[in-house]
Amino acid sequence: MDFREFFEDEHRRLFKMLYFVTGDRSDAADLMQEAFLKLWERWDRIDSIDDPVAYLFRAALNGSRMRARAARRAALRPMPLVATHDQFDDVDLREDVRRMLLALAPRQRAALVLLDLYGYDSQEAARIMGIRPSTVRALATQGRAVLRTTGGPHG
Repeated sequence: MDFREFFEDEHRRLFKMLYFVTGDRSDAADLMQEAFLKLWERWDRIDSIDDPVAYLFRAALNGSRMRARAARRAALRPMPLVATHDQFDDVDLREDVRRMLLALAPRQRAALVLLDLYGYDSQEAARIMGIRPSTVRALATQGRAVLRTTGGPHG
């Protein structure tokens, strides 16, 4: 498979996952592009990557975490913040599900999206997130508990 085919096969799934994790279309699109760029830079060595999809998802989630850390550091600096309206908020995803997921911590969202939306088992999700399988299961359990208290689908 060449890179273009791989991109065509995976970009929608990655974008959806990142949208659920970040809650913002433009952040999700930026993170998706950065993750694909990281993989494209290594594409000539693709045979040495055990699971290119997992590599792609992990690169995207790592990028999300790095952005979150940078945002926390920036928040400590005195700077006026201006709220902006995202013109693409009217996506065809159900608004109530998005709001519930946004109430979760980013790692809980990532665990739930990987396990429940994409059907990865805890071993695969752990490899993608770079944590232990037991931590993935704990994050998902915590996330489901929050969703139950806010009227989520498992409540």
